[in-house]
Amino acid sequence: MANVAKKVSWSGRDPRDDEDERAGETTPLLNGTGPGSAGGARQFTPSSFLRPGQLSNVDLNEDIRELETELPRPYPNEIPHNEKLLSLKYESLDYDNSENQLFLEEERRINHAAFRTVEIKRWVICAMIGILTGLVACFIDIVVENLAGLKYRVVKDNIDKFTEKGGLSFSLLLWATLNASVVMVGSVIVAFIEPVAAGSGIPQIKCYLNGVKIPHVVRLKTLVIKVCGVILSVVGGLAVGKEGPMIHSGAVIAAGISQGRSTSLKRDFKIFEYFRRDTEKRDFVSAGAAAGVSAAFGAPVGGVLFSLEEGASFWNQFLTWRIFFASMISTFTLNSVLSVYHGNAWDLSSPGLINFGRFDSEKMGYTIQEIPIFIFMGVVGGILGALFNALNYWLTMFRIRYIHRPCLQVIEAMLVAAVTAAVGFVMIYCSRDCQPIQGSSVAYPLQLFCADGEYNSMATAFFNTPEKSVVNLFHDPPGSYNPMTLGMFTLMYFFLACWTYGLTVSAGVFIPSLLIGAAWGRLFGISLSYLSKGSIWADPGKYALMGAAAQLGGIVRMTLSLTVIMMEATGNVTYGFPIMLVLMTAKIVGDYFVEGLYDMHIQLQSVPFLHWEAPVTSHSLTAREVMSTPVTCLRRIERVGTVVDILSDTSSNHNGFPVVESNPNTTQVAGLRGLILRSQLIVLLKHKVFVERANLNLVQRRLKLKDFRDAYPRFPPIQSIHVSQDERECMIDLSEFMNPSPYTVPREASLPRVFKLFRALGLRHLVVVNNHNEVVGMVTRKDLARYRLGKEGLEELSLAQT
Repeated sequence: MANVAKKVSWSGRDPRDDEDERAGETTPLLNGTGPGSAGGARQFTPSSFLRPGQLSNVDLNEDIRELETELPRPYPNEIPHNEKLLSLKYESLDYDNSENQLFLEEERRINHAAFRTVEIKRWVICAMIGILTGLVACFIDIVVENLAGLKYRVVKDNIDKFTEKGGLSFSLLLWATLNASVVMVGSVIVAFIEPVAAGSGIPQIKCYLNGVKIPHVVRLKTLVIKVCGVILSVVGGLAVGKEGPMIHSGAVIAAGISQGRSTSLKRDFKIFEYFRRDTEKRDFVSAGAAAGVSAAFGAPVGGVLFSLEEGASFWNQFLTWRIFFASMISTFTLNSVLSVYHGNAWDLSSPGLINFGRFDSEKMGYTIQEIPIFIFMGVVGGILGALFNALNYWLTMFRIRYIHRPCLQVIEAMLVAAVTAAVGFVMIYCSRDCQPIQGSSVAYPLQLFCADGEYNSMATAFFNTPEKSVVNLFHDPPGSYNPMTLGMFTLMYFFLACWTYGLTVSAGVFIPSLLIGAAWGRLFGISLSYLSKGSIWADPGKYALMGAAAQLGGIVRMTLSLTVIMMEATGNVTYGFPIMLVLMTAKIVGDYFVEGLYDMHIQLQSVPFLHWEAPVTSHSLTAREVMSTPVTCLRRIERVGTVVDILSDTSSNHNGFPVVESNPNTTQVAGLRGLILRSQLIVLLKHKVFVERANLNLVQRRLKLKDFRDAYPRFPPIQSIHVSQDERECMIDLSEFMNPSPYTVPREASLPRVFKLFRALGLRHLVVVNNHNEVVGMVTRKDLARYRLGKEGLEELSLAQT
């Protein structure tokens, strides 16, 4: 889930560039608050990082050449990492439509019938997202079930054979080798082919829905590697689940279908062309993420709430309804296919990849005096979750610094797989917890040193996919587990899951968290029944459910969506209130110590992520102090050579340029007339939309919006566009293509006000103007994300090129 220890990070950076961060750590903060700054003036040092919106003449290549002479090896042993940096590598998505003349003309041409057609297409796409996400979930489930079953049968037969003969060390070797070899394949494809497919993908999708463009995150190749990788990691016996990656898979499916083409396969089906822009694509991706949750847990309402709570910046009633439709279709598709696969076509009893089974309210109700006990379990879950996150944080920092070569990442994954098998084997070998086979529903009962007609209870926890183990802990009758077995299992699995999270494999953290919580929750329930002399209310299954909710809530800190997911997965509304109490307590207690796991990994990757609100103590800051300056502006009628030079300037890789009305003979900048994007300028240059003299109104070729949509999302780089010396002297008129009504704020606007406007509307650029409507600065995502609430109050992060 956390994609941190790999050759290419989310930002697609090369480890050789990471040394630049050394410069970032010692550079004064960019608001003039560093050493030697005077008053409010900005101090820029020629370091290896730059402000967006500043046209600078710093030669970055010189810095990088100097660093490369210090480090002769292509991969350094240690990559220094400072979490108090924001990376300039990440770009923002344009959620706001550019309302230029072309856009307005097209919208005016759309009559009521055409609008209805577009609306129907949206519903069709949502249905297709649901169907395909459900089918991918079925494929993962069926393949994992068969491969894992085959592996467990082979190992079980081997152990049974050597228990009689002696020489169980061969069985241990077989189990460890099988696990390590399967995980090796899963890790190799992720580390060497598509590193962004590592982890569950939930932090990456959270960033995408927040408006950050993570390279390769919604590519077809990522989906293929994700699906194969998650199958191999679950079959390889790692402490992982297959539910988290379903959310990423659903998002990739949604991004692909909604565009009506595949840029990876270079196939254009000439459908859904209207939706080829960030605004529409992000809405469909949130539907895909919801469909993924729905397929994973059989929780369509939980899926909608997940998209709302964790991701989407912008929300409306129609979008909610479409997302719910996609989620419902997804869970229904999965249910239908799995029912046919299991041989009972008319019995729709498999709504999700994990089915917690029915909790009977009559047998397992709860009383008012149990509420304080549930709250106490929430506190325990919050503390254990915070411990898990803190340990994983230090492990992740170690991985970023030292385990950054792909071959090392593969070796680490194999080591974890072998250790997991060895730990499981030793615990089964040492356990003397024997239970009668009669009346139990164990898939692979392992006798080992137990008497005939009995099986080893510890083996059921390790000789199963984690999903099955969770269901067993919820529903096995009282007395199925020895307290010592549960205690040892919780302790070992906690550390194994913590070590496994962040490996270069595709895997989720939902199920391991539930499994750890279910184990200590059941142990808690058994202890209570001892104390209450076997009272009827102390059912261990009920406490296993509460423990699972507390542990998962303590690690990922989701509240609303997780309550509903747990209610839908258990098929019982009765437990809604205690589950909500447990999750709220776990979140409050956990937040007191450290952040949630996803937020922590987003922060470690230096992503400019915008939370719902600006930091509470930031009212003292205004747009004047936050904005980037000076701004690179273009004139309404500009020389082609000037445009090419600005776009080619590697030191200032800007994506938005204010368009001003000014006289070419004077240096004074006049009022703001509009805003034009880098991608639009590249399309104009590519199609050579310019004339020889400024007074000629003739445009050689009239562009349509289709030309811009066909280039989306992979616009060609400026280096690939050839402009001759004669063409450089031509003039280009930007009036028709610029957005004539960009959002602007005055210099005196407070940071929370600017933040609210930027976040709520999903902007990419916000122009700051003075009283005469002249451009004085530009606010981008990085300018706002730099400010966050730290332990000592408001902190300002540095901006780094890495």
